[in-house]
Amino acid sequence: MVRALFGEIFSGFPAGAARAPGRVNLIGEHTDYNGGLVFPAAIELATRVALRPRADGRVVGFSRERGRAEADLFDPPAGDWLDYARGTARVLAGAGLAAETGFELAVLSDVPEGAGLSSSAALEAATALALIAASGAPEVRLDRPELARLCQRAEVEFAGVPCGIMDHYAVLCNEPGSALLLDCARLEARPVAIPDRIEILIFDTGVERSLRAGSYAARRAECERALAGARAALGRKLDSLSELAPAELAGLERVLDAVAFRRARHVLSEIARVRSLAAAFASGDLARAGEAMFASHESLRADYEVTVAESDALVADARGLPGCIGARMTGAGFGGCVVVLVEARSAPGFAAALADRFEKRFGRAPRHWASRAVGGANLL
Repeated sequence: MVRALFGEIFSGFPAGAARAPGRVNLIGEHTDYNGGLVFPAAIELATRVALRPRADGRVVGFSRERGRAEADLFDPPAGDWLDYARGTARVLAGAGLAAETGFELAVLSDVPEGAGLSSSAALEAATALALIAASGAPEVRLDRPELARLCQRAEVEFAGVPCGIMDHYAVLCNEPGSALLLDCARLEARPVAIPDRIEILIFDTGVERSLRAGSYAARRAECERALAGARAALGRKLDSLSELAPAELAGLERVLDAVAFRRARHVLSEIARVRSLAAAFASGDLARAGEAMFASHESLRADYEVTVAESDALVADARGLPGCIGARMTGAGFGGCVVVLVEARSAPGFAAALADRFEKRFGRAPRHWASRAVGGANLL
């Protein structure tokens, strides 16, 4: 379909085409930029791109969902969706993985924007693979973790989004049927199989959020404040909050301001919950899995303060429905989505019942999706 769209918009055939999935983070929120553990899975929603180099340095993009955009490759960021593709192209060119040239780009995506499902990372990853293919490099030799780092650089340095590595790593490196237990400090990951009897449901609160918004940057600054306070109080080198021991954190309550302490407490307790959920999947202990997810949401609500009324209601209502294993907000917060793990046999009726409760409470029907975990980005 994306090749057909390319031919319709630009005539002729693309030189490279690729697909990249969205991702849902099952647990491990706001731990990535604090050097901790995360547990994402790639999902069936995906972005597909087709592109063809052009010699004039111009980047011309058409997205069925976002419209048309155009700029020179080395123009400053324009604040539109094409920034993510141009930034990726510039970083790849700097790394010698793609030609330093303009290109025509067609995009088809069903990954919703502003919902915390990594629509930007999916666009960057798909664009990266297609650009590399168009440059003649063999995709099989690509170092996927390194490509994830490059895509993250593009988003941070060019698009201006202060994101961690999790999204790009998940959309490029996930394995079918598994979630990735990823150490964001060491960039070491291993797949953990999701039990077959679990289905992933994703509910959109309908509250859009932007990672450029000040609240996300404020949380990162508060974590930096907590880290600086911990370094001063403990008199030792710390690269991230994840290096604190729980006993050390308890002793810092008298030193850190109340907000910084709560942020640090969430980070350390969330890292422990990531380990707990991964272990629960490995052992098939679904009760333990649910406990970890509900505790994560409560920590995000009380200690990190990134939930909204809609996400709190979805989690509370999900907990009261038959078949629910666990639920929590997912993504940066301030809106976005809630992820629910459900007994697969209960999933269809569960989704309808939860949607009905949400509509009665908020007066609108929530978008929602059912998914299994899928593999990472690939060439088409």
